[in-house]
Parts: sequence; structure tokens; C-alpha cells
Amino acid sequence: MAAGDRRVQPGAVTDPALRIVILGSGRMGRSIDALARSQRFDVLAQLGRRDLESRRAAARDRLAGADVALEFTAPASAASNIRLCVEAGCPVVSGTTGWSDQLPAVTALVKERGGGLLWAPNFSFGAVALQLLAHRAGALFAGVGGFDTHVVETHHAGKLDAPSGTAIAIETSLGEGLGRNSPVTSIRTGHVPGTHEISIDGPRERLVLRHEARDRGVFAEGALRAAAWLVGRRGVYTMRDLLAGEAG
Repeated sequence: MAAGDRRVQPGAVTDPALRIVILGSGRMGRSIDALARSQRFDVLAQLGRRDLESRRAAARDRLAGADVALEFTAPASAASNIRLCVEAGCPVVSGTTGWSDQLPAVTALVKERGGGLLWAPNFSFGAVALQLLAHRAGALFAGVGGFDTHVVETHHAGKLDAPSGTAIAIETSLGEGLGRNSPVTSIRTGHVPGTHEISIDGPRERLVLRHEARDRGVFAEGALRAAAWLVGRRGVYTMRDLLAGEAG
């Protein structure tokens, strides 16, 4: 792997600190940068749009000297940025949503090059747990008549994608257990970091599963934990793999 052939056990935060490169200078990129500098990470660079579009050779060199990269950019450029990391021999954690149609091709490249990728629409452990609970709840109600299911997600007014990647993942998980799709409602208002709710509604009772992110820092914290976990691993992973490892 990159980073001077330093041998790192999977998931270990080493001494000296892990060297990271952040791709993206938006809200999440800035949040990760601030948190990383207060923890045991060495931020080599934060690459913005201009670096990734017109200075790719220099960006590749930066990535080649890192232990792991964190990619939080835009749907139109995410797959290209991940390929850049893979070509530089740098494992990458991606939290960009809206590019899942390109995931099969990116997965094939990662495996071909022996690289490492962890992608997720949400890096909150609670949100990942909600996805797992959605599947179980769906399976429990699959054979029970008279219940309607619904997913509602609420985010700040500046969030572009609707429904969110997390809401799509939750609805997919619920549907896999339930055997049918559920409607998804997206609300964009104020400054809400992210709230997701599953409603299973019957004529005489209602079950609600809900996760609420109270601070955007939970996503940055999860992304950095994912980055430390990915170092030394090869293949394509999601936060479910990380959560299963933490629970084990």
C-alpha cells in the first residue's frame, strides 16, 4: 500500500498518527478536518474542487503519501475521485451519495488493484443500527396484515439530494425484510443535521423506530473511525462491516 510501505494492522490507530488526505472542502470536509486535527491524525492536505479537477497529478502525489483518504465531494465527481485514490494506492472512505450507479465499476477497480474502499451514506453508528433494525422489523411484520409502513427523513434546507442516501438504505433494508417497498417522505427545513424515522402503522397500534443526529460531529467522528478501521484492509466495505467488527 501507499504511505511508505508502512505496515499497519487493520483498524489500528498507530503511532505516529495516521496520515490522511481529505477530498472535499464542503461542510463535511471542514468538519472532518477540524476533528482530525484534534485527534490522532496527521492531515496532509485538504483537496478542493480545483485540486481534483485541474491539478490531478499533484493530488495523486499527495494521496500516494497518505495512509487513507476521506472523500466527501459531489455525486458527479465521487467515482472519479475514488478512482484517483485507488490509482494512487491509497485506501479511501467515501461518504458522497448519489453515484451508486457507478458502484459496480468502482468495486471492480478496487478489487483489481487490491485497494480498499469503505462507502456509506451515513457514518453515524445509530443510523447504521437503524438500517439493521429496519430489516428485522420488516421481517417480523412481513406476514402480518393490516399494517402500513413509511419512512420519513428530515434534513437541513441546504441538503441537495432527496430522499437522502440514508433514507434509501433504510427503505431498502426494510423492504428486504418486508417483501415490499415503502413510501419515503423527505423534509428539508432549517438546520437539522439528520433525522430518520420508520413508521409501522396498524389500526390499533403504531411502532416507530427513529434515529436523530443532534450534532454534525457524529458524522465526522464516524468517518474518522471508518478511516482508521480501513487501513490495512483490502476490498469493498460498508459501515455495517465496521459495526459488526466493533460489536464482535
